[in-house]
Amino acid sequence: MNLIKNKFMESLKSVLPIALIVIALSITIVPTESGNMLLFIIGVVCLVFGMSLFTAGAEMSMQPLGAKIGTTIGMTKKVWLIAFVSFIIGILVTISEPDLLLLDDQVGLGGIMDGFPIEKLTATVSVGVGIFLAIAVMRIVFNWSLTAIMIGFYTIAFVLAFFVDKTFLPLAFDSGGVTTGPMTVPFIMSIGAGVSMSKLSGDDRNDSFGITGLCSIGPIIAVLVLGIMENNPVSPGKIEPETIDNTREAILLFLDGIGEHALGVLSALAPIIVFAVLFQIITRAFNKGQIIKMAIGVVYVLVGLAVFLAGANVGFLPMGMAIGEKLAGMGGGWLLIPVSMLLGYFIVKAEPSVYVLNKLVENMSAGAISGKTTGLGLSIGVSAALGLAALRIITEINILWILIPGYILALTLSFFVPKIFVGISFDSGGVASGTMMSAFVLPLCVGACTTLEGDVMQNAYGCVAFVAMAPIIAIQICGFAYKVKAEDSARKFVSKSESFIDYEYDRDVRRSNVYAKFIEKEDAEGGRETANKAERKADS
Repeated sequence: MNLIKNKFMESLKSVLPIALIVIALSITIVPTESGNMLLFIIGVVCLVFGMSLFTAGAEMSMQPLGAKIGTTIGMTKKVWLIAFVSFIIGILVTISEPDLLLLDDQVGLGGIMDGFPIEKLTATVSVGVGIFLAIAVMRIVFNWSLTAIMIGFYTIAFVLAFFVDKTFLPLAFDSGGVTTGPMTVPFIMSIGAGVSMSKLSGDDRNDSFGITGLCSIGPIIAVLVLGIMENNPVSPGKIEPETIDNTREAILLFLDGIGEHALGVLSALAPIIVFAVLFQIITRAFNKGQIIKMAIGVVYVLVGLAVFLAGANVGFLPMGMAIGEKLAGMGGGWLLIPVSMLLGYFIVKAEPSVYVLNKLVENMSAGAISGKTTGLGLSIGVSAALGLAALRIITEINILWILIPGYILALTLSFFVPKIFVGISFDSGGVASGTMMSAFVLPLCVGACTTLEGDVMQNAYGCVAFVAMAPIIAIQICGFAYKVKAEDSARKFVSKSESFIDYEYDRDVRRSNVYAKFIEKEDAEGGRETANKAERKADS
C-alpha cells in the first residue's frame, strides 16, 4: 500500500499544477462551459488514480521482468539472441504505451486516418522501437559511441524528411516523443541495465544512459518511411466533444470510457503477458512469491491504464481543445504564446520522472550541478519549446526550420560535454514529453490551429517533438557548465599545489643555506681549534 500511496502523491503532483492553471484560465480569460469543466474535474481524478495504479503496477511487474530478461539474455553471451529478444520486447511493450494510445486516439478517431487503418501507424512505431532497442543493446554490448550513432541516424531522419509529405513530418517526430512514456521507459531501461551488468566486454557506468534516446529515433525513421510508402497527405480524425446535462450523464460517460479502454488495454497487454509466461516456463527465473506480486502488478496496470485513458480522452482532451480554440480567437492568436510557455514551465516541473532525472544529474556531477539548476534548465527549455510550437501554429513555419538547427546544436554540444551527460540528455527527452503533452497540450494546439484555419497535421502536431528536443540541449548545457566548473577547480588545485611546492622549495633552500653557513662556521671554528692545539704542542 505504501507503493500505491507514494505513486498517488507523484501523480497528484504531476496533474494538479495543470488542473490549477486550467481552472484559473477558465475563470479569467477563457471561460468554459460548466459541462466541460465537470468532465475535466472528473478527468483529473481519473488521471491521478489511474496513473497511480499504472505506475505502481509497472514497478511491480514490468520493471523486474525487464531487468530479469536483460540479465538472462546478457549472460548467454549470444549476440543474435540478445538482439532478437530486444527487438521483440521493444515491439510488445510499445503497443501498450499509454502516450502512444493517446496519440492514436487523436490522430485516428474511428480507426481510420485518411484511408488506412490507424493500426498501421501503431505497428510501424512499434517496429521502429523494436529495431532501435536492439541497436541500443548492441551499443551496450560492443561499447559503440553514442554520439556517432545519434549523428548517423538523425542525419538519416532529416534526409528522409525531404521526401515525405509535409503532413507526415510533425506526426513522425511526435511519435518519437510519445513512445518513451511511463510503460516503455522503465521496461527498456531495466533491460539495458540488465544487459549492462552482464555484457560481453567493458565496464563503463555510462552504458545505462542513452537507450531511451536511441529508442526515440526508431519511430521517427519508421513513420517517415511509412509516409514515403503511402505518399499521400494525412488528416486527423474529427474530435466531437461530448455534451452532458447532469452529473449522472458525466459519470456514465466515464464508466463507458473505462469499459471501452479496458478491452483495448487487455489486447495490448496480452502479448507481453504471453511472453512473460513463456519466459518463466523456459528460465524459471521467478519464485512463487515474485510471480504472485507480478500478477497483482499486471492487474494494477490493466485497471490503471483503462481509468487513465478514460480520464484523458473524456476529460482532458475536450478541455484542451476548448481552451486552444478560445485562446486562438483572441488577438489574432498571439495570446497563445505566453499561455503555452506558462504551461510548459509548470508541466515539466510536474512530471514525476523529472525529479529522478534531476537527482541523477546531481549525483553524476558530484553535486557540482544541483537538481534545482537542472530543473530550472528543463523548465526554461520546455517553456521555450511550447512557445515555438505556438508561434508555428500562428505563422505556419515549417517544422524542419526549428528541428534541424535544434538537433545540430544538440549534437554539436555532445562533443564538448562529459560522455555521461550525452546519454542522460538524450534520455531526458522522453522524460519531458510525458503524459500531459499528449493528454492536454497536443489537443490545445489542435484546437488553436482549428480556430486559425490552419493545417492541423502540419502546424498543430510537432509540439511533442519540440518538447522532446529541448531537454537534450538544456541538460548538455548543464553538462558543459559542470565541465567548466570541474576544469576551473582543477586549475585552482594545480595552482595552489604549485604555490605550495614553490613555498616548500624556497623554505628548503633557506634551510639549506642556513645549514651550510652553520657547517661552514663549524668547520672554521674547528680549524681554528686544531691550529691552536698544534701551536700549543709545538711550544711544549
